[in-house]
Amino acid sequence: MSDVTFIGGGSFGTALAIMLAKKGYDIVIWDRNKDILDDINTLRSNTRYLPNSIIPCNVKASGDIEKATKESKYIVLAVPSFAIRDVCKKIKGSLKEDQIIVTIAKGMEEESKKRLSEVIKEELYKNPVVVLSGPSHAEEVANDIPTTVVVTSTDMKYAEQVQDVFMTNSFRVYTNSDIVGVEIGGAVKNIIALASGICDGIGYGDNTKAALMTRGMSEIMRIGIKLGGKPETFFGLTGMGDLIVTCTSMHSRNRKAGILIGRGMSCDEACKKIGMVVEGVKACHTFYELKNSLGVSMPITNSLYKVLFENAISKKEVSELMRRDKKYEYYF
Repeated sequence: MSDVTFIGGGSFGTALAIMLAKKGYDIVIWDRNKDILDDINTLRSNTRYLPNSIIPCNVKASGDIEKATKESKYIVLAVPSFAIRDVCKKIKGSLKEDQIIVTIAKGMEEESKKRLSEVIKEELYKNPVVVLSGPSHAEEVANDIPTTVVVTSTDMKYAEQVQDVFMTNSFRVYTNSDIVGVEIGGAVKNIIALASGICDGIGYGDNTKAALMTRGMSEIMRIGIKLGGKPETFFGLTGMGDLIVTCTSMHSRNRKAGILIGRGMSCDEACKKIGMVVEGVKACHTFYELKNSLGVSMPITNSLYKVLFENAISKKEVSELMRRDKKYEYYF
Protein backbone atom coordinates (compact mmCIF):
# COMPACT_ATOMS: atom_id res chain seq x y z
CA MET A 1 0.00 0.00 0.00
CA SER A 2 1.08 3.60 -0.60
CA ASP A 3 -0.24 7.10 0.00
CA VAL A 4 0.58 8.43 -3.48
CA THR A 5 1.22 6.60 -6.75
CA PHE A 6 3.04 8.23 -9.67
CA ILE A 7 2.28 6.82 -13.10
CA GLY A 8 5.49 7.51 -15.00
CA GLY A 9 9.08 7.67 -13.81
CA GLY A 10 10.10 10.84 -15.64
CA SER A 11 11.92 13.82 -14.18
CA PHE A 12 9.07 15.85 -12.69
CA GLY A 13 7.17 12.86 -11.34
CA THR A 14 10.35 11.59 -9.68
CA ALA A 15 11.10 15.03 -8.23
CA LEU A 16 7.62 15.28 -6.70
CA ALA A 17 7.91 11.73 -5.39
CA ILE A 18 11.18 12.65 -3.65
CA MET A 19 9.58 15.77 -2.19
CA LEU A 20 6.54 13.91 -0.82
CA ALA A 21 8.71 11.08 0.50
CA LYS A 22 10.73 13.63 2.48
CA LYS A 23 7.43 14.84 3.90
CA GLY A 24 6.73 11.29 5.15
CA TYR A 25 4.40 9.84 2.54
CA ASP A 26 4.83 6.30 1.21
CA ILE A 27 5.24 6.53 -2.55
CA VAL A 28 5.03 4.10 -5.47
CA ILE A 29 6.34 4.97 -8.93
CA TRP A 30 5.08 2.86 -11.81
CA ASP A 31 6.98 2.75 -15.09
CA ARG A 32 7.18 0.29 -17.96
CA ASN A 33 10.97 0.68 -18.19
CA LYS A 34 12.63 -2.06 -16.13
CA ASP A 35 15.93 -0.16 -15.97
CA ILE A 36 14.20 2.76 -14.25
CA LEU A 37 12.48 0.41 -11.79
CA ASP A 38 15.75 -1.34 -10.92
CA ASP A 39 17.54 1.98 -10.63
CA ILE A 40 15.02 3.29 -8.10
CA ASN A 41 14.73 0.11 -6.03
CA THR A 42 18.40 -0.85 -5.89
CA LEU A 43 20.47 2.29 -6.46
CA ARG A 44 18.03 4.85 -5.02
CA SER A 45 18.37 6.99 -8.13
CA ASN A 46 16.84 7.76 -11.52
CA THR A 47 19.96 8.18 -13.63
CA ARG A 48 18.07 8.60 -16.89
CA TYR A 49 15.87 11.51 -15.87
CA LEU A 50 17.14 12.92 -12.55
CA PRO A 51 20.74 11.70 -12.18
CA ASN A 52 21.87 14.02 -9.39
CA SER A 53 19.13 13.24 -6.87
CA ILE A 54 18.93 10.57 -4.16
CA ILE A 55 15.55 8.84 -3.86
CA PRO A 56 14.40 8.12 -0.27
CA CYS A 57 13.72 4.55 0.87
CA ASN A 58 9.97 5.17 1.21
CA VAL A 59 9.75 5.46 -2.57
CA LYS A 60 9.23 2.07 -4.23
CA ALA A 61 9.08 1.31 -7.95
CA SER A 62 6.69 -1.19 -9.53
CA GLY A 63 6.05 -2.59 -12.99
CA ASP A 64 2.55 -3.78 -12.04
CA ILE A 65 0.20 -0.90 -12.80
CA GLU A 66 -2.86 -2.51 -11.23
CA LYS A 67 -1.06 -3.24 -7.97
CA ALA A 68 0.54 0.21 -7.95
CA THR A 69 -2.78 2.05 -8.25
CA LYS A 70 -5.16 -0.19 -6.34
CA GLU A 71 -4.90 1.31 -2.85
CA SER A 72 -3.35 4.79 -3.17
CA LYS A 73 -5.47 7.78 -2.21
CA TYR A 74 -3.80 9.96 -4.86
CA ILE A 75 -2.85 8.86 -8.39
CA VAL A 76 -0.50 11.31 -10.10
CA LEU A 77 -0.38 11.06 -13.90
CA ALA A 78 3.25 11.94 -14.61
CA VAL A 79 3.31 11.05 -18.31
CA PRO A 80 3.44 13.28 -21.44
CA SER A 81 0.19 14.74 -22.72
CA PHE A 82 -0.08 12.31 -25.65
CA ALA A 83 -0.04 9.31 -23.25
CA ILE A 84 -2.75 10.53 -20.85
CA ARG A 85 -5.74 8.80 -22.45
CA ASP A 86 -3.91 5.49 -22.88
CA VAL A 87 -2.76 5.49 -19.25
CA CYS A 88 -6.29 6.26 -18.04
CA LYS A 89 -7.59 3.28 -19.99
CA LYS A 90 -4.94 1.09 -18.35
CA ILE A 91 -5.82 2.05 -14.76
CA LYS A 92 -9.59 2.36 -15.15
CA GLY A 93 -10.34 -1.16 -13.96
CA SER A 94 -8.32 -0.94 -10.74
CA LEU A 95 -9.55 2.40 -9.37
CA LYS A 96 -12.14 3.17 -6.70
CA GLU A 97 -14.36 6.24 -6.89
CA ASP A 98 -12.72 8.00 -3.93
CA GLN A 99 -9.21 7.96 -5.45
CA ILE A 100 -8.15 11.42 -6.61
CA ILE A 101 -6.44 11.79 -10.00
CA VAL A 102 -3.76 14.49 -10.24
CA THR A 103 -2.30 15.43 -13.62
CA ILE A 104 1.02 17.27 -13.89
CA ALA A 105 1.28 17.15 -17.70
CA LYS A 106 1.06 20.41 -19.68
CA GLY A 107 -0.55 20.15 -23.08
CA MET A 108 -3.68 19.29 -25.05
CA GLU A 109 -4.83 16.11 -26.73
CA GLU A 110 -3.75 16.67 -30.32
CA GLU A 111 -6.56 14.84 -32.11
CA SER A 112 -9.56 15.99 -30.06
CA LYS A 113 -8.19 19.45 -29.08
CA LYS A 114 -9.42 18.73 -25.54
CA ARG A 115 -7.76 19.81 -22.33
CA LEU A 116 -6.12 16.99 -20.40
CA SER A 117 -8.57 17.19 -17.51
CA GLU A 118 -11.39 16.68 -20.03
CA VAL A 119 -9.60 13.64 -21.47
CA ILE A 120 -9.11 12.15 -18.01
CA LYS A 121 -12.73 12.78 -17.05
CA GLU A 122 -13.94 11.02 -20.20
CA GLU A 123 -12.05 7.88 -19.26
CA LEU A 124 -12.23 8.07 -15.43
CA TYR A 125 -15.60 9.77 -15.08
CA LYS A 126 -16.18 8.55 -11.51
CA ASN A 127 -12.96 9.98 -10.09
CA PRO A 128 -12.18 13.57 -9.03
CA VAL A 129 -9.55 15.23 -11.23
CA VAL A 130 -7.07 17.87 -10.08
CA VAL A 131 -4.57 19.76 -12.25
CA LEU A 132 -1.20 20.80 -10.80
CA SER A 133 0.70 23.34 -12.89
CA GLY A 134 3.14 26.22 -12.68
CA PRO A 135 6.82 27.21 -13.04
CA SER A 136 8.53 24.15 -11.58
CA HIS A 137 11.62 22.52 -13.04
CA ALA A 138 12.16 19.01 -11.70
CA GLU A 139 15.86 19.55 -11.02
CA GLU A 140 15.04 22.40 -8.63
CA VAL A 141 12.03 20.78 -6.94
CA ALA A 142 14.10 17.70 -6.09
CA ASN A 143 16.69 19.93 -4.41
CA ASP A 144 14.17 21.89 -2.34
CA ILE A 145 14.64 25.14 -4.28
CA PRO A 146 11.72 27.47 -3.39
CA THR A 147 8.94 26.87 -5.94
CA THR A 148 5.31 27.95 -6.31
CA VAL A 149 2.56 26.18 -8.27
CA VAL A 150 -1.21 26.15 -8.67
CA VAL A 151 -3.83 23.43 -8.28
CA THR A 152 -7.28 23.58 -9.83
CA SER A 153 -10.34 21.38 -10.33
CA THR A 154 -13.97 21.55 -11.32
CA ASP A 155 -14.64 20.75 -7.64
CA MET A 156 -12.24 22.86 -5.58
CA LYS A 157 -12.53 20.79 -2.41
CA TYR A 158 -10.35 18.18 -4.11
CA ALA A 159 -7.87 20.84 -5.22
CA GLU A 160 -7.63 21.96 -1.59
CA GLN A 161 -6.91 18.37 -0.49
CA VAL A 162 -4.09 18.13 -3.04
CA GLN A 163 -2.83 21.53 -1.90
CA ASP A 164 -2.47 20.16 1.62
CA VAL A 165 -0.64 17.04 0.43
CA PHE A 166 1.90 18.85 -1.77
CA MET A 167 2.56 21.94 0.32
CA THR A 168 6.02 22.00 1.96
CA ASN A 169 8.36 24.67 3.28
CA SER A 170 9.95 24.95 -0.17
CA PHE A 171 6.99 24.04 -2.40
CA ARG A 172 4.13 26.53 -2.04
CA VAL A 173 0.80 25.55 -3.60
CA TYR A 174 -1.92 28.06 -4.47
CA THR A 175 -5.48 27.30 -5.58
CA ASN A 176 -7.20 28.77 -8.64
CA SER A 177 -10.71 27.81 -9.73
CA ASP A 178 -10.08 28.74 -13.38
CA ILE A 179 -9.25 25.26 -14.68
CA VAL A 180 -9.48 26.36 -18.33
CA GLY A 181 -7.03 29.22 -17.88
CA VAL A 182 -4.59 27.13 -15.87
CA GLU A 183 -4.48 24.36 -18.47
CA ILE A 184 -4.33 26.63 -21.51
CA GLY A 185 -1.57 28.78 -20.02
CA GLY A 186 0.51 25.71 -19.22
CA ALA A 187 0.09 24.35 -22.74
CA VAL A 188 0.65 27.44 -24.90
CA LYS A 189 3.73 28.67 -23.00
CA ASN A 190 5.60 25.64 -24.41
CA ILE A 191 5.11 27.08 -27.90
CA ILE A 192 6.62 30.42 -26.89
CA ALA A 193 9.50 28.69 -25.05
CA LEU A 194 10.36 26.72 -28.19
CA ALA A 195 10.34 29.94 -30.23
CA SER A 196 12.46 31.61 -27.54
CA GLY A 197 15.06 28.87 -27.85
CA ILE A 198 15.15 29.29 -31.63
CA CYS A 199 15.91 32.99 -31.18
CA ASP A 200 18.72 32.08 -28.76
CA GLY A 201 20.06 29.55 -31.25
CA ILE A 202 20.08 32.14 -34.03
CA GLY A 203 22.04 34.46 -31.76
CA TYR A 204 19.50 37.17 -31.01
CA GLY A 205 19.66 39.03 -27.70
CA ASP A 206 17.66 40.19 -24.71
CA ASN A 207 15.60 42.68 -26.70
CA THR A 208 14.32 39.88 -28.91
CA LYS A 209 13.51 37.61 -25.98
CA ALA A 210 11.62 40.37 -24.16
CA ALA A 211 9.61 41.09 -27.30
CA LEU A 212 8.88 37.42 -27.89
CA MET A 213 7.76 36.75 -24.33
CA THR A 214 5.56 39.85 -24.17
CA ARG A 215 3.89 39.26 -27.50
CA GLY A 216 3.73 35.57 -26.70
CA MET A 217 1.72 36.42 -23.60
CA SER A 218 -0.73 38.24 -25.86
CA GLU A 219 -1.20 35.04 -27.85
CA ILE A 220 -1.67 32.97 -24.69
CA MET A 221 -4.33 35.40 -23.49
CA ARG A 222 -6.17 35.65 -26.80
CA ILE A 223 -6.59 31.90 -27.25
CA GLY A 224 -7.07 31.32 -23.52
CA ILE A 225 -9.87 33.86 -23.15
CA LYS A 226 -11.49 32.60 -26.35
CA LEU A 227 -11.60 29.11 -24.84
CA GLY A 228 -13.11 30.38 -21.58
CA GLY A 229 -10.15 31.24 -19.36
CA LYS A 230 -10.07 34.30 -17.09
CA PRO A 231 -7.68 37.15 -17.99
CA GLU A 232 -6.17 37.36 -14.49
CA THR A 233 -5.09 33.71 -14.59
CA PHE A 234 -2.65 34.44 -17.41
CA PHE A 235 -0.82 37.03 -15.32
CA GLY A 236 -0.31 34.41 -12.60
CA LEU A 237 1.86 31.35 -12.08
CA THR A 238 0.57 29.24 -14.96
CA GLY A 239 0.70 32.14 -17.39
CA MET A 240 3.45 34.68 -16.86
CA GLY A 241 5.28 32.57 -14.25
CA ASP A 242 5.51 29.47 -16.41
CA LEU A 243 6.35 31.58 -19.47
CA ILE A 244 9.32 33.20 -17.71
CA VAL A 245 10.83 29.97 -16.47
CA THR A 246 10.50 27.99 -19.71
CA CYS A 247 11.75 30.80 -21.94
CA THR A 248 14.84 31.59 -19.87
CA SER A 249 16.06 28.39 -18.18
CA MET A 250 18.44 25.79 -19.54
CA HIS A 251 16.41 23.21 -17.60
CA SER A 252 13.65 23.79 -20.19
CA ARG A 253 13.66 21.05 -22.82
CA ASN A 254 11.49 23.26 -25.07
CA ARG A 255 14.07 26.04 -24.98
CA LYS A 256 16.94 23.57 -25.47
CA ALA A 257 15.23 22.02 -28.49
CA GLY A 258 14.60 25.49 -29.89
CA ILE A 259 18.27 26.40 -29.55
CA LEU A 260 19.21 23.36 -31.62
CA ILE A 261 16.65 24.24 -34.30
CA GLY A 262 17.90 27.83 -34.34
CA ARG A 263 21.40 26.50 -34.98
CA GLY A 264 20.25 24.52 -38.00
CA MET A 265 18.86 21.17 -36.83
CA SER A 266 15.50 19.93 -38.05
CA CYS A 267 12.68 19.52 -35.54
CA ASP A 268 13.07 15.72 -35.55
CA GLU A 269 16.84 15.94 -35.07
CA ALA A 270 16.48 18.36 -32.17
CA CYS A 271 13.86 16.26 -30.38
CA LYS A 272 15.99 13.15 -30.80
CA LYS A 273 18.99 14.99 -29.37
CA ILE A 274 16.98 16.14 -26.32
CA GLY A 275 15.89 12.55 -25.65
CA MET A 276 12.68 13.50 -23.86
CA VAL A 277 9.26 14.70 -25.01
CA VAL A 278 9.32 18.31 -26.25
CA GLU A 279 5.71 19.31 -25.55
CA GLY A 280 5.97 22.55 -27.53
CA VAL A 281 6.11 20.66 -30.83
CA LYS A 282 2.76 18.94 -30.38
CA ALA A 283 1.29 22.06 -28.77
CA CYS A 284 2.27 24.13 -31.81
CA HIS A 285 0.50 21.73 -34.15
CA THR A 286 -2.60 21.60 -31.92
CA PHE A 287 -2.96 25.34 -31.39
CA TYR A 288 -2.15 26.16 -35.02
CA GLU A 289 -5.24 24.16 -36.02
CA LEU A 290 -7.26 25.46 -33.08
CA LYS A 291 -6.51 29.14 -33.78
CA ASN A 292 -7.53 28.68 -37.40
CA SER A 293 -10.85 27.10 -36.47
CA LEU A 294 -11.58 29.79 -33.84
CA GLY A 295 -10.31 32.77 -35.84
CA VAL A 296 -7.72 33.80 -33.22
CA SER A 297 -4.60 35.73 -34.22
CA MET A 298 -1.42 33.92 -33.09
CA PRO A 299 1.40 35.12 -35.38
CA ILE A 300 4.26 33.61 -33.34
CA THR A 301 2.53 30.23 -33.33
CA ASN A 302 1.93 30.59 -37.06
CA SER A 303 5.61 31.29 -37.79
CA LEU A 304 6.82 28.52 -35.50
CA TYR A 305 4.50 26.06 -37.28
CA LYS A 306 6.14 26.95 -40.58
CA VAL A 307 9.61 26.36 -39.13
CA LEU A 308 8.72 23.04 -37.47
CA PHE A 309 6.49 21.48 -40.10
CA GLU A 310 7.08 23.30 -43.40
CA ASN A 311 10.88 23.66 -43.32
CA ALA A 312 10.72 27.47 -43.23
CA ILE A 313 13.93 29.31 -42.37
CA SER A 314 13.88 30.64 -38.79
CA LYS A 315 15.53 33.99 -39.57
CA LYS A 316 13.14 34.60 -42.43
CA GLU A 317 10.13 33.96 -40.19
CA VAL A 318 11.46 36.41 -37.58
CA SER A 319 11.83 38.98 -40.36
CA GLU A 320 8.25 38.33 -41.49
CA LEU A 321 6.99 38.87 -37.93
CA MET A 322 8.87 42.18 -37.66
CA ARG A 323 7.56 43.45 -41.02
CA ARG A 324 3.86 42.86 -40.36
CA ASP A 325 1.42 45.77 -40.60
CA LYS A 326 1.67 48.25 -37.74
CA LYS A 327 -0.71 47.63 -34.86
CA TYR A 328 -1.93 49.07 -31.58
CA GLU A 329 -0.57 47.24 -28.52
CA TYR A 330 -3.36 45.48 -26.65
CA TYR A 331 -4.10 42.20 -24.89
CA PHE A 332 -7.80 41.64 -25.38
